[in-house]
Amino acid sequence: MVSTAVVDTVTGPPLQELWKTRHDKTRYQWSSLGLLTPTFALLIFLFLVPMGFAIYLGLTNLTLIGPTAVHSSFTGTANLIRLKGDTTFWSSLWVTGIFIVGSIVGVVVLGYTLASLLMRATPWMRVVVGGIVVISWMMPAVTAGMTWYASTTGNGTFGTLFGHPNANLLDAQPLLVVTLASIWSMTGFSMLVMGAALRNIPSEAIEAAIVENASTWQRFRMIVLPLLRPTMTAIVLLTGLLALANFALIYIMTQGGPGNSTNILPLYSYQQAFTFNNLAYGALIGNVMVLIATVFGVFYVRITTRRI
Repeated sequence: MVSTAVVDTVTGPPLQELWKTRHDKTRYQWSSLGLLTPTFALLIFLFLVPMGFAIYLGLTNLTLIGPTAVHSSFTGTANLIRLKGDTTFWSSLWVTGIFIVGSIVGVVVLGYTLASLLMRATPWMRVVVGGIVVISWMMPAVTAGMTWYASTTGNGTFGTLFGHPNANLLDAQPLLVVTLASIWSMTGFSMLVMGAALRNIPSEAIEAAIVENASTWQRFRMIVLPLLRPTMTAIVLLTGLLALANFALIYIMTQGGPGNSTNILPLYSYQQAFTFNNLAYGALIGNVMVLIATVFGVFYVRITTRRI
């Protein structure tokens, strides 16, 4: 009986086995570890050691003042048990999720829309509109927070424009307003990156789709969106991380209020550590934020390394 395997006439190994072997892999050289030593040292002392110390602090009873400020002790899972039953923490986690998702969606959609419109605009319009958006992105968080606070409270710009000068939008819809402020402060970055990615899309592909009578939506879904996927993935990751760490903007505008309606995790961690003097519990909440950031990082790596 003749074997079904295709055999090389010279050396004899089945071609199926050769196809399973990747010959483009570079041989690993153990001597290269010496060149990576400075990088490993920086990683250990600037990230792993502080991170390990933060995890340890979250499992102690360290406080800012009082006897345990000097003589703290390891308490094991006591803070974790407290965290599990902390309704304010779970409310803060929910608010943080809404804030991050709203910021990501707004930044991606608005950034793409502006980049797409500016590509078709006149040169002077691109300069004016692009300059305004970039200035809002480069504005310090304190300045942006004060601008939005003044614009959305009583006698503010937005209320006056809509004919209700005494309306306090920040008090009526605090989470919506701070999310819009976050989107406004990060859209410039998204617009610039999206614009660069759109300019790199081959015009021949778009022209061929037009010849085939493809609609605008079909061209976007079949050509533009797949080519923009790596760019959008990077923007989603960076926007999510920036929104997660957006302490100054919300602190200036609401300080987490009214109530806990805008009390995202960075604010709640700060309050526990420096308002209620519970450094250990504040550190534990900070560790939760690191876990969330790790999820974003894993998501980014999986998406960018996935083979098409």
